[in-house]
Amino acid sequence: MARTGEKLIVDNRRARHDYHLLERVEAGLVLTGTEVKSLRDGRASLQQAYAEVRGDEAWLVGAHISVYDQGNRENHDPDRDRKLLLRRKEIDSLAGKVRERGLTLVPTKLYFRGGRAKVELALGRGKELRDKRRDLAKREAQRDMERAFKSRR
Repeated sequence: MARTGEKLIVDNRRARHDYHLLERVEAGLVLTGTEVKSLRDGRASLQQAYAEVRGDEAWLVGAHISVYDQGNRENHDPDRDRKLLLRRKEIDSLAGKVRERGLTLVPTKLYFRGGRAKVELALGRGKELRDKRRDLAKREAQRDMERAFKSRR
């Protein structure tokens, strides 16, 4: 759900399907001008993206922000790694959890808040196939119950 002053660009629904999402953190992004314009058009994908900690910095890897159509030869590389803006304590905490517990940093959504591009990261533990099947069955049962209630009215 979008909060006030927040414009959703892209939601990574695949992450909820593939991972048990635990802790969530908001991070800023270091972007170029044409990347921001492309994001304002909603042309981005987080399907293959993940975040990693390299040394003292956090990076968003594999996020695709399409090339801006009206851009010139100075246009950006659509698949480049982008630096994430987090506080030192947050980076250290996330790096420790990823290293010790075998978790993955997964971007769940990309949005604008107050004119600035933000990414929501979640610590995720990979789901097994049976967990995915259980979730699908639960969702289907919920849909069937809602249909039954609706037809009774």
